[in-house]
Amino acid sequence: MPAYRDAAVLRWLVAYALSVLGDGVFFLALGWAAQRAAGPAETGVVMAVGSVPRAVLLLGGGVVADRFGPRRVVIGADAVRCVLILGAAAAVGIAAPGLWLLVAVALAFGVVDALFLPAVGALPARIAPPEELGRIAGLRALALRLGGAAAAPVGGYALVLGGPAAAFAAAGLLFAASVPLLLTLRVRPLPDAPGPTGGEAEQAHPAGAGRELREGLRYVRGHPLIGPLVLSGALSEFGLNGPLNVGLVLLAAERGWGAAGLGWLVGAFGLGAGAGALLLAVAGRLPRPGIVHIATLVAAGAALGSVALAPSAGFAVAACGLGGLAGGVCGGLAYALIQTSAAPAYLGRVTAATSLTGLGLAPLCYPLVGAAIGAWGSAPVFLACGAFSCLGAVVCLSAPAVRRAELPRARAPRRSRGAGTGPLPDPPRAPAP
Repeated sequence: MPAYRDAAVLRWLVAYALSVLGDGVFFLALGWAAQRAAGPAETGVVMAVGSVPRAVLLLGGGVVADRFGPRRVVIGADAVRCVLILGAAAAVGIAAPGLWLLVAVALAFGVVDALFLPAVGALPARIAPPEELGRIAGLRALALRLGGAAAAPVGGYALVLGGPAAAFAAAGLLFAASVPLLLTLRVRPLPDAPGPTGGEAEQAHPAGAGRELREGLRYVRGHPLIGPLVLSGALSEFGLNGPLNVGLVLLAAERGWGAAGLGWLVGAFGLGAGAGALLLAVAGRLPRPGIVHIATLVAAGAALGSVALAPSAGFAVAACGLGGLAGGVCGGLAYALIQTSAAPAYLGRVTAATSLTGLGLAPLCYPLVGAAIGAWGSAPVFLACGAFSCLGAVVCLSAPAVRRAELPRARAPRRSRGAGTGPLPDPPRAPAP
């Protein structure tokens, strides 16, 4: 059954989209409340402080997901986020929030996020067959784009109605709405840990959490397919996130395109990324996904690196759209290949390692990109960042397991006796170390 017809997948997808929307509304409310309570510098601190515990604890969150099961961790994390944000809404509604309260809420939210992200990313492989994970990767990316796009109008409307308290309450209710959907999910038990049907029987974990974390890192580093894909993802995220999140703002100001031009650039990238996700969601499986991943990674780096060379805003918008399209396909294929290749007992830790590259490493390049553009201008910095991101393609090209990687095929239905052969076998997958 295709993933878009699977009730369990659709429940997970809606719950994920609600959580993404809740995230966006929460951060909008947090920033608005911070700028009312303090100045611009303090607002930046409040907005950034939550990323510290998330980055530091993310790998530990992967250990928790593998030890207790991703379904339990996701449900618990969303429930805690709901209580936390509704409590913040009540506090903000009763009295004007002090900076200390907003910092505490941001820190607590970052800690819970470190548990939520690895678990929610590890769930698809436990609720759907491997041959549908390519399609799920596209659906997941679409939910991420739609949830992120809807956050601004939903949060803005709540702010107009009742200020930060109403926006915090809206975010808390969105998290609350995702919990019943997650409670109905039934995950597959691990192959080596039989348990009740539909339950979540996990492996025994006699080792301590520190040892499990080290084992997970060794597994990622030593896996012939996952290791290169994670390293490649880190290089491409570090190279492309700076131009996207800082460079486009400075480029629009440098060229005199203004806020409208910036909106077109960002919108074109988002539209292209959504189109790439839709392609994966519809196709489900692309031939030679390892080679396609490498090719689209190079295309994304080249397109975004050339944005600053565009002779007009129209050409820059087209380059952003092409970069988004290539990046959407590239990222979705990497996610699907990693999810189908990882051993079930390591899914949480593997997902945490892949999430860390985008959430923990990528923001480190923002001040570097801003300072470099201030010193040398946009064009050389965009080109350098695009070339740096292409180092990820070099890593993948040097890994035979990536070049030969395939996604599992859907099994053909059995024919009646004597009518022909049985179901087609799955293609060979990269062996675990």
